[in-house]
Amino acid sequence: MRIRPSLIGAAALILLLCSASPARADLTAFVGVNATPSNHGLRGFAIGTGLMVVGFEFEYANSGEDIDATALAPGLRTFMFNGLLQTPVAIVGFQPYATAGGGIYRETVSITDQSETNVGVNVGGGVKMSLAGPLRLRFDYRVLTLSGSPLHSTVQRFYAGVNLKF
Repeated sequence: MRIRPSLIGAAALILLLCSASPARADLTAFVGVNATPSNHGLRGFAIGTGLMVVGFEFEYANSGEDIDATALAPGLRTFMFNGLLQTPVAIVGFQPYATAGGGIYRETVSITDQSETNVGVNVGGGVKMSLAGPLRLRFDYRVLTLSGSPLHSTVQRFYAGVNLKF
């Protein structure tokens, strides 16, 4: 009896799909800084899921205005959907990742009553550092490119947060 190659391929695909690791999720609460045009506070959260190397997340971040004599740093609120490429497991307690995505932003300047709502994209990367059990620290750096007419079309952002893997 001869087995056709297409049957072997189909059987291998079924076995591969059945043996894939279950989807994992994580939740991060973070604080940080928007570094454009000057450092001003940032806070937010991210929730994501992934299979081994590829992941997806939704991230909300909000930084308030910083109005001083030297620089006008507008308030910036972002809602981003991102893809992640990450190592499948932590390496010596560290799981590095690269990310890119896009979404909507809202920039506001209250003293001039200006606001801008449009789309933006982001690229960046970071690391999730194991602490104990499902608890990790997360460090992230992003460069956002904002469309439309924002005061600053390129924004750099860094944050640190507590991450819970489940």
